[in-house]
Amino acid sequence: MMSKQPHIAVSPQQVAERVIVCGEPDRVNRISSLLEQVELIADNREFRLMNGQYQGKMITLCSTGVGAPSAIIALEELKLCGAKYLVRVGSAGALQHNIGLGELIVAEAAVRDEGGSKAYVPGEFPACADRHLLSGIEAYLSQNNYPAHIGVVRSHDSFYRDDEDDICQRWSQKGVLGADMETSALLTVGRLRGMKVASILNNVVLYQQDVQDGVNQYLNADDVMMQGEMAASKAALHALWLEP
Repeated sequence: MMSKQPHIAVSPQQVAERVIVCGEPDRVNRISSLLEQVELIADNREFRLMNGQYQGKMITLCSTGVGAPSAIIALEELKLCGAKYLVRVGSAGALQHNIGLGELIVAEAAVRDEGGSKAYVPGEFPACADRHLLSGIEAYLSQNNYPAHIGVVRSHDSFYRDDEDDICQRWSQKGVLGADMETSALLTVGRLRGMKVASILNNVVLYQQDVQDGVNQYLNADDVMMQGEMAASKAALHALWLEP
């Protein structure tokens, strides 16, 4: 029997094939409100894990903290515990003026502007979402008439760079929808490991709005953004439930 993983602190028999990952540990608690028979199975470092039932299927929830390295650690250890399908329910800053707060960005693919995935494979390798999970996410959002934007996002390692405004403007001009810090790493390493991975992001910062102002709004639990988080969570659960 495989022992507990060193970071996420769970063993294979504790992890479902279907997993939602998110950055913030408290988001695990909020998403768990959509599940039945919820059980906390680990809480170590930035990694909080809960199990629950969604329409008869077991789901594992796992927080990953901030950035590609810890997200990859979670994915790798979840994979070793038997995870097959993984959806990131995250937050992002918009890179287009037409994306409002609480509106969702569904990542078809991601610009690999982070270092974690490049430790595995060169930047030329694409970061693409699984098409079946994408289809399930899109179907849920369409059926529920929830505002969503589908396309390319960018993942990076720092939003406090001195030239951050110039970087954002450059990628905005290329049609990139929004930026986060984990999606490209999860899509890339997940594909290398034979997992099906997708990412749905809740917009918490308007394009060209001050990052600190946007983050503060999110921490203050603005109703619109909380609605976005719940809609993203429900779409992820629906997509995972559709998997065989």
